Amino acid sequence: EDNILSALEKLKALAHVKGCSKFYQTEPVNCSSQKYFINGVWEIESSLEPITFKIEVLRKIESELGRVRTANKFTDRPIDLDMILYGNRVSHIPGLRLPDPDIYKRNFIAAPLLELAPDLILPDTGKVLASIKAAQNRQGLEPMEDFTKKLQKRIAQ
Repeated sequence: EDNILSALEKLKALAHVKGCSKFYQTEPVNCSSQKYFINGVWEIESSLEPITFKIEVLRKIESELGRVRTANKFTDRPIDLDMILYGNRVSHIPGLRLPDPDIYKRNFIAAPLLELAPDLILPDTGKVLASIKAAQNRQGLEPMEDFTKKLQKRIAQ
């Protein structure tokens, strides 16, 4: 939780954070971690190009919070900040897939995104987010109500 709060403060200094979904405790996917993960979605505005935002903002914050990238992208890490959408942009360049293809298969991405954008139409396929199975699936998502309120309060400050 502390790293997420720190990431939020750093992000607020570099971009306009407009809101956040509920945050959830989830079991790790594709890794042998014994720790639960915390997942949620922030809505952010920035004038930077997507690849610039990813490298100069998200990766910088991850590094400042102690993340070291390794060959195993599913290993435990202190923080993992991903860009899942960037307006209506579609990108297939190496290192930046937009929208993130995991929206279609990972409920811990799709369900919180649906909370922020219930009428969202995904720009790559034209599918309505609410019609995607992962967005409707709440299995394994344990709401963190108090933590979410703390984040929302910090966003509003």
